[in-house]
Order: sequence, then C-alpha cells, then structure tokens
Amino acid sequence: MNKKSLGAAMLQGKCPSCREGNIFPTPIFSFRKLTEVHHRCPKCQAVFTPEPDFYYGAMFISYAFSVALMVTVFTAINILTDNAPLSAYLITIVVSNVLLLPLMLKYSKVLYLYWLGKLKYDPEKAKAVK
Repeated sequence: MNKKSLGAAMLQGKCPSCREGNIFPTPIFSFRKLTEVHHRCPKCQAVFTPEPDFYYGAMFISYAFSVALMVTVFTAINILTDNAPLSAYLITIVVSNVLLLPLMLKYSKVLYLYWLGKLKYDPEKAKAVK
C-alpha cells in the first residue's frame, strides 16, 4: 500500500483521515467556489465541518498568510530597487494578494482542519478506500 505523507496530503488538500479524498470541490488554485468545502470526505465519509461556522477561525491563518506575503513583497522590492515609488509597493502588494487569494484561503482552511478538526490519520480507512 502506498501511504501518502502528511505534508503531501496537506499540500494537495486531501482528507486528514484517509489522505485520499479532496477537501474542496474545486482545485486548490481556482477562483471558483473559494469558500466551499465538502461536508464529508468523498472517499471515507469523514466529516469536514464538525460544527456550523467551523472555518471562521481559518480567517486568522489567512490574515497571517497575507501579512507574510506583504512583508515578503515589501522586502523584495527594497532589495531589488534603490528608490521605488510608493505606488510600486501598493500595486505589487495588491496584485500579489489577489493572485494568491485562492491559495491563501484554501490552505488556511486545510491547516485549520488538520490542526483543530480532530481527524487523525487512520490506515484502516485508507485501506478501505482503495
């Protein structure tokens, strides 16, 4: 049996329980249905939404991603240019945030589900899925 690692499952947005089913109905980098999450795993039927509004806490993780991106872009512009105008900072930061919005929103939900979803990897569920 081919066991998928924790890191690979998180990067691909897979179920924490079986590491096979998708958490999202659309691909990770898709602007369609940004907020939708499957209620149950399509493969092992693990519940992804243990309570209503479970993913509101993921907003804090998404905010941290956005701040980290802003600091990274700001630092990169400072290193690459001598004297950039303020508009260069603002435009670059806004464009990079808009382009990476799907990744930041979806990975914040993946991290939140893995950390606080109380779903642990079960090799037996993974065997049953195959």
